[in-house]
Amino acid sequence: MLKEKILYPEGLPLNCSVVNIVDYPIHFHDDMEVIFVLEGSIVLKNGYYTYTMKKGDIFILNDREIHSYYETEEPNVVLLLQLDLTYFCKYYEILRNSFFVTDMKDGEDESLERLRDLLSRIQLEILTPEPGHERRAMESTHCLIDCLINDFQYFAMEDGKFVNEPRPKGNKILTERLNRITDFLYENYNRRLTLNEIADREHLSIYYLSHVIKEATGLCFQDLLNFIRVEESEKLLLGSRKKIGEISVESGFSAVRYYIKYFTKWFGMHPEEYRRAYTDHVKSRETPARFTVLPAEQTEKHLWEFINDVYDFSSHRKTLMVSVEIDPFVLGENPCGWEDDIRSLLQEPALRPGLEGLQLLLDLGETPIACGADYIITAPLEKGMPVGYRLSFLFFHFGEPLPFSDYRQATLLEMRETASNLSGRAEFLIKLSGLSGTYRLARCQFSRECILESYNKAVDDTSPTDKRDRLARRFMELPVPSVETVHAADGLAIPCFLSGFSTELVLADLTER
Repeated sequence: MLKEKILYPEGLPLNCSVVNIVDYPIHFHDDMEVIFVLEGSIVLKNGYYTYTMKKGDIFILNDREIHSYYETEEPNVVLLLQLDLTYFCKYYEILRNSFFVTDMKDGEDESLERLRDLLSRIQLEILTPEPGHERRAMESTHCLIDCLINDFQYFAMEDGKFVNEPRPKGNKILTERLNRITDFLYENYNRRLTLNEIADREHLSIYYLSHVIKEATGLCFQDLLNFIRVEESEKLLLGSRKKIGEISVESGFSAVRYYIKYFTKWFGMHPEEYRRAYTDHVKSRETPARFTVLPAEQTEKHLWEFINDVYDFSSHRKTLMVSVEIDPFVLGENPCGWEDDIRSLLQEPALRPGLEGLQLLLDLGETPIACGADYIITAPLEKGMPVGYRLSFLFFHFGEPLPFSDYRQATLLEMRETASNLSGRAEFLIKLSGLSGTYRLARCQFSRECILESYNKAVDDTSPTDKRDRLARRFMELPVPSVETVHAADGLAIPCFLSGFSTELVLADLTER
């Protein structure tokens, strides 16, 4: 069972966990894995190389690489992130068969700090039960991949191992070319390959191609090809009972003596000796992985240590919870006298750009039946009673639990600044008792970007001259509509999630009793 099948949560193409490792036997998988040591140390065996990873170290296991890891004498805490390449390669073709090397000469390199920060953020989002945590984890994962591609693809061979070698960034053509070459080698290593064939594919001279490969990897073309052949042969050595001669042929060597020569060069021992030494360490039912997943309360203290801006991340995760239970019929017996006060908000020039949702609500001509600092509920009345099958909700979120009235004295510029800077999220849940049936919820959300664009226009109505910029502004100006159907048995629950300076209008209409 040398090949491991990774299972992912439904709808999320990544696994992230923090564990204490005892022993994870030799295996490989088709997906990428990132190992990040949060505390203590572990020993990682990756092909021919054995590496002791200490606190703060990160190792990128590219797809199909054989590896194992086990504990040292000191306790360890390790973050493991696995990425489903069938998903992520749709967006980043360069991921498959790429080399990402994080063995930096400077352990405090800024790019490594960024990598540690992103890995910690992904796991912290996975741990939180807050709404939208999966989306935020995915956003951080895309940032992580961008960081790997931009900062960790430049490598060379030193002292028998690949190390990261800083080079001028931005040479995208060279990076893509190298990726195509290595991808082609991995797909065709088991047949006869020549430098001339690859030069023809890349429309390069043999001399220039040879120089590119040597400069990028520290190896000449033939040594790089034989390295890949030897690396791939390890799967046959440990995962089958085939003879050395068979493995040599299947790995692309013209003679078994060449296979033995290059295997010994990289692994430091004869293939048969290597098979005897490690076959019993392959992951299987008899030799399962031994590790313990840490509970959240033990995990977070290790992760926070590697977050670069703890305050920013903490406030980003913080969610204001607003939960209210209302009997609309009881409130309807004494109609609220808040409408004049609500309408007066629209008379404030500095508030008007952020109150389009409120204007739409008031245009309905309904009566407020409940109101709080961050929500308003209205309904059409019949003989002083709300019609139970038609209700309207307006939710406010300004990045903190403050009513709009607290901003009455602000100027347009101050309100634009407020709309730009306030962050955080809010989760609302309004429960209305005594209602049943099937309801259609028509929603219209005025996002932070939408409201901010309204303020930009109010402060400076200069239209951009560039056609693309005008179109982008139109996108940002538009609210986001949606429609859903909910079924109420003994009460109607209206949830709402807002981020930053934003509002949402929800119309609930009974469609079936």
